[in-house]
Amino acid sequence: MKIVLQYKASPGFRRQIADVFGADDAVIVIDEADEAAFAKEMVDADALLHVLKPVTPEVIRAAPRLKLIQKIGVGVNTIALDAAQAAGVAVCNMPGSNSQAVAEKALSLMFAVLRQTLYLDALTRRGQGWRPDAARLDQVGEIGGRTVGLVGFGQSAQRLAPVLSALGARVIYTARRAHADAPYPFAPLPELLERSDIVSLHAPATNETRGMIDADALDRMKPGAVLINTARGELVDEAALFSALSAGRLRGAGLDVFAAEPTPADNPIFALPNVVLAPHVAWLTPETLQRSLTIALENCRRIMQGAPLFHRVV
Repeated sequence: MKIVLQYKASPGFRRQIADVFGADDAVIVIDEADEAAFAKEMVDADALLHVLKPVTPEVIRAAPRLKLIQKIGVGVNTIALDAAQAAGVAVCNMPGSNSQAVAEKALSLMFAVLRQTLYLDALTRRGQGWRPDAARLDQVGEIGGRTVGLVGFGQSAQRLAPVLSALGARVIYTARRAHADAPYPFAPLPELLERSDIVSLHAPATNETRGMIDADALDRMKPGAVLINTARGELVDEAALFSALSAGRLRGAGLDVFAAEPTPADNPIFALPNVVLAPHVAWLTPETLQRSLTIALENCRRIMQGAPLFHRVV
């Protein structure tokens, strides 16, 4: 079976692949930037391990032997599902595999924004840490005592919520429906935005959720509120967010995802001092990769044996 991974894998990730799949060459690893090599390897590939770069209808048509597209993660919005179905290619994801990592990243972004971590780090490295801008210190705050609104209540949000509660935050959430067993109050999105000091996004990108945090939604948020996004960049109108941040209506934002990825260096949000940024790596930990590779290996075995697949989407 020929398995291709399209990702710029670190040395540690490559070692994990070899350990899980049993050989250094069991999975052919292709950097996302090397489109020629990827196209060549996909001609006779049986399985594609997909991370972030979109799997287009053209990719699927050019891979006549392809049987499985295994998402390393949860969201399948970067896969041409209709084309996969038409070609008889199974698509699977792995819900829950990265929930711990994403929850921890969301929490770390909250801390970084509220505690002015990047500003104080840079200032201290310049030997000026004991003479900070007093106005910047006025923006420091604690999670305890604040209301945190979770938009989406899947596994990452459910892991994050009790940690926030333990820190003294009031947790509320919104989702397509209220969860009968959730120990936190449910609120419709408009109410959640109005009540929350911190809004953390944990929803998938769907026709219903794309652009949900638009200018009107941002206007509903409390003055001085914080927006955290470790979900999908398409959920947020970035131009409207830039306006809210640059005008000082929002205290700040922590963003791991963007509308376009990789994001151009001239994205105006990058120039704002009240944002903390990361390049879509909330999911990326060795622990997540170990869980993910174990599921991927099992589905590769199953697709060749004609057995039912774990977490099949298509």
